[in-house]
Amino acid sequence: MDTNVITFLACICFIFLFGKILIVPIQKILKLVVNSLLGGLVIYVINLIGANFGFHIGLNIVTSMIVGLLGLPGTIVLILIRLFLGQ
Repeated sequence: MDTNVITFLACICFIFLFGKILIVPIQKILKLVVNSLLGGLVIYVINLIGANFGFHIGLNIVTSMIVGLLGLPGTIVLILIRLFLGQ
């Protein structure tokens, strides 16, 4: 019976330490995913407004990640790239 209690406590300690080690990367990954989704939403809104002017930014994982990582400056970079290199 004592061995089961010790094993149980050791497992709980292991799970606690393992969770502590992994919580930071999971939080960063979750933040990146949320920011990328928000970036995709921003690009979608830009495309809705830009449709009146013939302006379009492709909505894909790369552009969404750029806006997600860089925020507003990323959006401005994508707009400038589209204006200078666009057709």
